Amino acid sequence: MTYKQWYLEHGNKHAKIMEKLKDKTKDEVIAYFKFENMVKNEPDFCPLYKDNKKCHDYDELNCYFCACPNFRFDDDGVKKQEGKTLYSYCSIDSKDGAQFEGEDYIHQNCAGCLVPHKERYIKKNFNRNWFEAMKNVNLSK
Repeated sequence: MTYKQWYLEHGNKHAKIMEKLKDKTKDEVIAYFKFENMVKNEPDFCPLYKDNKKCHDYDELNCYFCACPNFRFDDDGVKKQEGKTLYSYCSIDSKDGAQFEGEDYIHQNCAGCLVPHKERYIKKNFNRNWFEAMKNVNLSK
């Protein structure tokens, strides 16, 4: 699956949940996206939910920004570095992020970063329209 395919599919899943929550306040929506609630009420939102597994080891994990607004991707590659194609990166260069490098590619590895999963960040960047909140992520448009 390409980044763009995932992005579109995930955004549509997010929109369906938001439609169910259209009468809820911002704080109620954010609370709904807590990991424990999502595993129980939205089992198809994330493939890890079927095993009750978190993508990040964090007690207060919130899945509203399952994808991070600071992530950038281009399925065709953004630029070459030392003969390698850069397909994704972190726009804020989070100190907890890393890059996964193969023989000829580089992808962002967000596994160690919790930035978008904290309620403080979600409240600051909240948008009921996930695609609007994520508008800068897809560089390949």
